[in-house]
Amino acid sequence: MTATLSNTFDKSSKRYDTQIQRRATRTVMVGDISIGSDHPVRVQSMINEDTLDIEGSTSAIRRLHEVGCEIVRLTVPSLAHAKAVGEIRKLLANTYQTVPLVADVHHNGMKIALEVAKHVDKVRINPGLFVFEKPDPNRTEFSHDEVKAIGNRISQRFEPLVNLLKEENKALRIGVNHGSLAERMLFSYGDTPLGMVESAMEFVRICDSLDFHNIVISMKASRPPVMLAAYRLMADTMDKEGFNYPLHLGVTEAGDGDYGRIKSTAGIATLLSEGLGDTIRVSLTEAPEKEIPVCYSILQAVGLRKTMVEYISCPSCGRTLFNLEEVVKKVRDATSHLTGLDIAVMGCIVNGPGEMADADYGYVGKGPGVIALYRGREEIRKVPEDEGVIALVDLIKEDGKWVDPS
Repeated sequence: MTATLSNTFDKSSKRYDTQIQRRATRTVMVGDISIGSDHPVRVQSMINEDTLDIEGSTSAIRRLHEVGCEIVRLTVPSLAHAKAVGEIRKLLANTYQTVPLVADVHHNGMKIALEVAKHVDKVRINPGLFVFEKPDPNRTEFSHDEVKAIGNRISQRFEPLVNLLKEENKALRIGVNHGSLAERMLFSYGDTPLGMVESAMEFVRICDSLDFHNIVISMKASRPPVMLAAYRLMADTMDKEGFNYPLHLGVTEAGDGDYGRIKSTAGIATLLSEGLGDTIRVSLTEAPEKEIPVCYSILQAVGLRKTMVEYISCPSCGRTLFNLEEVVKKVRDATSHLTGLDIAVMGCIVNGPGEMADADYGYVGKGPGVIALYRGREEIRKVPEDEGVIALVDLIKEDGKWVDPS
């Protein structure tokens, strides 16, 4: 699937429309949240709490939801955990509100999946672990009959879950991980993106044979190049076979700190810019709530969701007429509670007006101690530097785009 950008020149605004053209995907509902190309790219995360801790898990889900997480996943390693999810859902409804929930089911978890499907909006299964058998270190090949027998066993075990989800009008995530491909996939395709795609497609085809289509696909890997190749190949394969299922993007086990954020952005933002992806999760080795701002920053950076002010500022140079870093902080402190605006802070007149041309407002060094304020490309007024931030706020107020911070 080759993504395209709309690159149409708008003569009235004198700007190019560079909106991402997303891969067309069907709508899949997860509770009251819609996933698909007709809807905003959704933000997800996963709690760290043991699901048997009903109060702790409920509090963790609420914390995530309150900071903007739209869909929350929890792990369900046993039947007791599956039943606990029902209590978590009740406690959420009674003490907070309903939140779209996803259950993570692994390792021969059919009984678990059938129980937890009653209490959640989506079930996530990992094809490499769903019918799990320990690899045989002495094996040298899989015969055709063995492959066929395993395929039949997967269909038999998988069908009851698919039928239940279909009956309940709930969703399924087929979530492949690069590090947990089944042994027969490794023998057939190696530890490759192709192996990941074939692993997912086996389950997609079973669902299609049962006329079930509430499906979201993920192809996660801990290395962005592998993840990128897998998602691109998955999209191409589905398109060729007539499947338009949404994609859940993520770099799994990205780590922590700056590098974890950069690694996640390298994978997720690249695919989003190519038009691939309908929901995302940034997987950090940190409190789950810290993942959510990264998700929204990625979506804002590629122009897919506008949830905060976009600040444009130059890196500063010898022409800069004021302390740029200090002024950017002052502008941010005064306006960061707003949404949907682009504000530029530029050090000098040489490049400022041109480089900030797409901004709604501009704060530009005009001369020693003097600031020029812009609305779009138009210079509105000049003010003393020490009045610049107040004057910028006044200009935003004049245009009716100001709201007081809560």
